[in-house]
Amino acid sequence: MQPSNQLRPTLNERHVNMMSFSQCIGIGLFLQAGRVIYLAGPGLGTLAYFVTGTIMWSSAACLGEMAALFPVKGPIFEFPRRFLDDALGFCWIVLIAAELVAITHIFQFEYPEDLLREAGYPDTTLRSWPDVSPSVIVFLFLILMGLINLLPVRQFGQLEYIFGSLKIIFIVIMIVLNVVLHIVQPVYRGPFWTYNDPYSFTARNITLPNGHVVTGGPGRLGGMWEAMTTCLFGMIGFETVAITAAENRDLRTEETMKIATRKISLRIITLYTLATFAVGLNVPYTYPLIHDNSVISFGYGQNSVFVIATVLNRLSSWPYFINDFIVFTAFSAGANGLYNASRTLHALASIPDAWPDWEPIQAFRRRLERTRYGVPHAAALVSWLFGLLGFLADNPSSQVVSFLIGYFLRPHFWYSSKAASEGNDENVDNKDDPDIRKLYNRDHHQYPYKSHGQYLRACYALTGCSMFIFFNGWRTFVPPMNVADFLACYLPIVLFAAIFTLYKVKSGGFNPLNWQRRAINELQIPRPQIATSVPRRGRLALENTDNLFTLGNLKQLGRFIWVWLK
Repeated sequence: MQPSNQLRPTLNERHVNMMSFSQCIGIGLFLQAGRVIYLAGPGLGTLAYFVTGTIMWSSAACLGEMAALFPVKGPIFEFPRRFLDDALGFCWIVLIAAELVAITHIFQFEYPEDLLREAGYPDTTLRSWPDVSPSVIVFLFLILMGLINLLPVRQFGQLEYIFGSLKIIFIVIMIVLNVVLHIVQPVYRGPFWTYNDPYSFTARNITLPNGHVVTGGPGRLGGMWEAMTTCLFGMIGFETVAITAAENRDLRTEETMKIATRKISLRIITLYTLATFAVGLNVPYTYPLIHDNSVISFGYGQNSVFVIATVLNRLSSWPYFINDFIVFTAFSAGANGLYNASRTLHALASIPDAWPDWEPIQAFRRRLERTRYGVPHAAALVSWLFGLLGFLADNPSSQVVSFLIGYFLRPHFWYSSKAASEGNDENVDNKDDPDIRKLYNRDHHQYPYKSHGQYLRACYALTGCSMFIFFNGWRTFVPPMNVADFLACYLPIVLFAAIFTLYKVKSGGFNPLNWQRRAINELQIPRPQIATSVPRRGRLALENTDNLFTLGNLKQLGRFIWVWLK
């Protein structure tokens, strides 16, 4: 087969939804839910996941609506370039998640023997793979991640659908297991509604890096904020829905963007909050293995609150099973991270102006743009090379890793689409044609995805993400200042501002009025999509509203339930 530059639209809605879900369910929940409970307490920790989830859902809804209307390649940098400024698009930097480093930590699973004796655990030791070098682990999993990403995208989607389904089943098992353990009470703690300390609703204080303990309201507020920034890491992956837009099949008939965006948000928020609440019934927030006063940190297998719950309730073999499954979730999330990075790099390679006008560089760009069987193998290989940073796992300080992705989705898109739908945009061809104007009309019945309250949700997401970015490292200012943590929290902001400024200076300086004028400059490239499904997907359309108990209505109800469950 001759190589081309195009991706193949072979994914359907179930693939896209599970790829996004699988990207989110990595180490964020399993290794850091304990840290959330320690910082905020089991009750506020559950609330922290819920509030953070609503911010991420608002961001995903805005991004999903734009991707449904314009299923372009590389939406993460393409939409800021189109609707805000070129410099914001070119500031996007592709990074590979640190799932490989996390895998090495999970393999170094060794539960402290004194805590096993204190819990009355039947085994004297709990440890696995004690003699395996982290470099060997990184190498093996890195090879597997690379091979999976070389598969045709539909086969990749099928695998991730299986992986995502297994993750859902596992989380449900963890929720049920912890609820049953609390009801059966193998180790007496008292009923959950009494919230006996240290199983109380909130943690009583927060310990700052200098050892100072803040109690009362300020302590609870600080703990809640730190818990929310920790939750944010576990929810990175919502953007996968939009990244797959160029490889989606049946965008119009299946309404993939709308259904997948809503399903991934509902599933993540529901499962995360229920899992945190359930496991919080069995693990006190004062337990030593979840104590974590670091500003930035990764845990090990023994720090997983789900492992701790089975140890405290004296369940044999379960800690090994949970630890091994966490390895699997980290591997799957890493493979998805590689997919996202390769597609973003391929999309960037499709913009010649984003690269220096030097023939060797342009030749390299053309190589990255090339696809075979619809897969950008060169882009996948270059993205895979960043995974070699996982060999830093041999360094004990590799635990200090930071990942924070901010979604800056402006309400400006709302203004742009409104102007086009009213025929007031000079950049849209045939702007007075009703057939053209309806493509941008959010109230039209064929508009592909109307996220409710889009303007307010965009403001909510922008405010929340901005606060996460600027205050995620507030504890680094507590003396004595930790320079390494401070740089990890705030250096990306400085780099972003520097790249943006340099690009603006190079392109002719700052012109604030230009932002408004060019916002819809490419609003019609490609032509907006419309939904052709009848009835609209995700809605319950009864055949007979006069008599609800008919066979036709039962079939419609079954279809409605299947759309949201599959």
